[in-house]
Amino acid sequence: MFIHRMAATGICLAALSSVARAADDAPAPSREAATSASAFNPSISLILNGTYANLSRDPATYRLQGFIPSGGEVGPGKRGFQLGESELSFGASIDPTFSGHLTASITGDNEVEVEEAVFERQGLFNGATLKAGRFLSSVGYLNSQHAHAWDFVDAPLAYQAFFGGPLKTDGLHFHWLAPTERFLELGAEVGSGSSFPGSDSSTGSGRNGAGVVALMAHVGDDIGESASWRAGVSWLRHRATDRPYTDTDSTGATVTNGFSGHSNTWVLDGIYKWSPGGNGTSQNLKIQGEYFRRTDRGSLSFDTESQVAGPLTDDYRSTQSGWYLQAVYQFMPMWRVGARYDRLSSGSPSIGQLGTTVLTAADFPILQSYHPTRSTLMLDYSLSEFSRLRLQVAADRSNPDGTDRQLFVQYIMSLGAHGAHAF
Repeated sequence: MFIHRMAATGICLAALSSVARAADDAPAPSREAATSASAFNPSISLILNGTYANLSRDPATYRLQGFIPSGGEVGPGKRGFQLGESELSFGASIDPTFSGHLTASITGDNEVEVEEAVFERQGLFNGATLKAGRFLSSVGYLNSQHAHAWDFVDAPLAYQAFFGGPLKTDGLHFHWLAPTERFLELGAEVGSGSSFPGSDSSTGSGRNGAGVVALMAHVGDDIGESASWRAGVSWLRHRATDRPYTDTDSTGATVTNGFSGHSNTWVLDGIYKWSPGGNGTSQNLKIQGEYFRRTDRGSLSFDTESQVAGPLTDDYRSTQSGWYLQAVYQFMPMWRVGARYDRLSSGSPSIGQLGTTVLTAADFPILQSYHPTRSTLMLDYSLSEFSRLRLQVAADRSNPDGTDRQLFVQYIMSLGAHGAHAF
């Protein structure tokens, strides 16, 4: 059993289980101390992030061919120098029962967005935790991590295609860490489902109930003193009502189409970590990958804003998949090198009679079948666990118009309190 250094490879699964259970069993602070005004001493952290991008193709034309736009396809971002998302976080105990934290992201365009705002109850019973508010969903592996903890400048293509970026949920999250030697974690989430692939029902009468339900399970263990692994499976079901996206019809006119129905998504994830003797200070290896598969069933409306005959609606069904595999190797203190490969499969959607007689495939150009891919290499240098400089190159073939050859230089600087990253 071993514990990796936080900045290198995280902690082992067996240690994670015992530490979490110990935290549940730890004695609570006295009520007098918790309620005292002077006792409020929140942990505060700030993440500074920025990039320089050299792109061979105009980023304004970026799209993931074959996939209904999620609205979160940030793509490679702007050319040249740009300020990335800065993160400001606050966290503290609320009383002997609850704790809470808030993370806000501040973009280079002077926009502020709530990444997470939750209160949490640990020790609900042996190994159980409940939290409520807005949180990064625990589906898959990468989704629950903030951007500064990623091993590459950007998220895998699958996250953009299937979730529109990291999936955030407004609702409830529950997970249970089993009291076993082998790491075993079960979880469930329920929420509004207002983000892609769901839809925002804030207009009109809205809706009662949940727009998304998610279940997940993870298992892992150590392999001798030098290695550990974790694998998991997640399932999500989103409900969408008139989820819009913009396309161009066969005449070149801009139209707004809308999907209504259900999206079922499966995610398989796995990660393997190695470091000699369990000490990752000088050398370590991390291999991770995730596979996504989504089925949409419902109806698709063509030109929902038509002022002449109104929208044309028919049955819609599609099955799409995607995956990525990456490896990151720290070959000496402070230096890491990594490689990642992404691939998506859009499939061929069925749109009832709209795509055969009334309209043609040319009226749905974004949905025409394609297999986006991307190959990425990176090199980064970390003077400490609080600072990182990264060089990344990629060949992005997200659409058939040509390959976008990308070069990024990134900095990530962490100020203030900063907890250990997840395994």
